[in-house]
Amino acid sequence: MFMASFGMLLPELPGYLEGLGAGHLIGWIVALFTVGAFLSRFVSGRLADLAGRKPVMLFGTAVAACSGFAYVAVGQLDNVAFAVSGFLVVRLLHGMSTGFRPTGTSAFLTDLVPVQRRGEALGYLGVAGNAGMALGPALGSWLAVDFGYDAMFLASSVLGILSYLMTQRLPETLPNPRPVEWADLNVFQGGTLEPAAWPASLFLLPVAIAFGTFLTVTPDLVEGLGFVYKGSFNTVVVVASIGMRLVAGKASDRYGRPQLLLVGAVLLTLGMALFSWSTSVPMLLAAGVVYGMSVGINMPAIFAWTIDLAPEGKAATALGTMLMALEVGIGVGAFVSGTWYASSPTVLLSLYAGCAGCGVVGALFLVWWMRIHNRRSSSC
Repeated sequence: MFMASFGMLLPELPGYLEGLGAGHLIGWIVALFTVGAFLSRFVSGRLADLAGRKPVMLFGTAVAACSGFAYVAVGQLDNVAFAVSGFLVVRLLHGMSTGFRPTGTSAFLTDLVPVQRRGEALGYLGVAGNAGMALGPALGSWLAVDFGYDAMFLASSVLGILSYLMTQRLPETLPNPRPVEWADLNVFQGGTLEPAAWPASLFLLPVAIAFGTFLTVTPDLVEGLGFVYKGSFNTVVVVASIGMRLVAGKASDRYGRPQLLLVGAVLLTLGMALFSWSTSVPMLLAAGVVYGMSVGINMPAIFAWTIDLAPEGKAATALGTMLMALEVGIGVGAFVSGTWYASSPTVLLSLYAGCAGCGVVGALFLVWWMRIHNRRSSSC
């Protein structure tokens, strides 16, 4: 429900912004969302480790539920400049939903499963999230095209409310949680980052840059090749991701997280290269499938690797740290690609070629890290 709530908006927001006469700000759609998520991660992980997983999940879900109504409200403003500014502010605040909810949910799940099945469990969690991301964009595109943007925004809020009600029924899995204190919100007192998560965070950074670019410019590529319901292409990507998640999590438990992530980095490189050659629908679909496979491998493995690296009692803080890298990468990829594309539309396919380089960087980092790690292990 939660993933469908915000995922249903992504394919249609560029068109919505163009309708407001602000198509040149397309790069801000994803960039501001990720800034909101990034800033909230300074406290969400620590709160989940101190006050509990459930309050963090509930807060993030409540933000998502309120955001759809806020989009409708700012869209009613008569002054176009105010409407655009209001949209961007809501986009920033909406990002807080993913700054809180995934951190709490991932920590909640790892509390329930044994270590040797951690990757498998996170893979299944990703399947559920991807199912929402598959259905959400398709539903959002249908509502926007046939009933208007307000219907899409309101449906997003309804899904957020349903997700909130379902989350309320979950138990708290953190032993001895305590109430939130004002001091917990002070990001300057330390404890907001977990240094042990640095390998997972560094690998995720170029992967996230490619993802931010994909989210920002792909709707226009898809529309240019004849898709009326742009969200339907996202469904292709997500279904491919689901297929990989069903096996990737368990494979990471068996063969190791970095080893599987190396496969994901290679598929990312290939998928982005295929996007850069996509001048026909068949090539576009092939690119979507390969890229979706890379996402299906990378995300459960990166979550499990982060928790493996975390000290006792710091799982959520480590996840928050890793997810900061995700937000930075998505934000950079979205802003740079969106701004560049808005000023020079002919660079569209070249942007994907640059993202193929991100996959190469990620693969080289993993090779280096595994070599260093194996050397240290053999010397012990």
